[in-house]
Amino acid sequence: MLFAIILIAVAAYLFGSIPTGYLLVRLFRHEDIRTKGSGNIGATNVIRAGGKGLGAATFFIDVLKGSSAVYLGGLVGAMLVPSANLRDMQSLAALFAVLGHMFPVWLRFRGGKGVATGFGVFLVAAPWGAIAAITVFLVILAITRYVSLASILGAVSFPFFAWLLVKGDRPPFFIAVQFAVAFLILAKHHQNIRRLLAGQESRFGSSSQERRPA
Repeated sequence: MLFAIILIAVAAYLFGSIPTGYLLVRLFRHEDIRTKGSGNIGATNVIRAGGKGLGAATFFIDVLKGSSAVYLGGLVGAMLVPSANLRDMQSLAALFAVLGHMFPVWLRFRGGKGVATGFGVFLVAAPWGAIAAITVFLVILAITRYVSLASILGAVSFPFFAWLLVKGDRPPFFIAVQFAVAFLILAKHHQNIRRLLAGQESRFGSSSQERRPA
């Protein structure tokens, strides 16, 4: 059991730690995304500093790596510990995939804010909750054009949607990880929260967005 837990945690962390935005911008533009815009390696900063195509690719690959980590975590758990709860194994992988994205060892533990990867992990672990949360994100973004606000509200809403929409067994660890990931995403947006409260946050698509962190 312990071996399976360690294996899933390490593998999920390494999946999550793949610095997609950094690699794509380095490969296609021969630039370091960390020196552009906010310095963040996530999709929003890549869009602003590297182009819409690279930003979209960053988002979808970050979603994919999160989903893959959780799928494989559940698969490994089922193979090595058949008696273990599948959702617990998936939740373990989800937590460490998000931690890997936020704190990648390859970039001195300075990664993204976890929104796309968080969506990816729960797209497997709690698909209807994830879809409901991304819908909140899209609606808030369309209304306000604040990516940060949309990300925060989408992340915060997810555990509640999951509680309402997930069918079957909902073990305590499964619920705890949902709130933990939401909290991590919220904490990663602490600077954005301060700027939102001060009325200084830039809107997505505004001409001044390059001058302010995202």
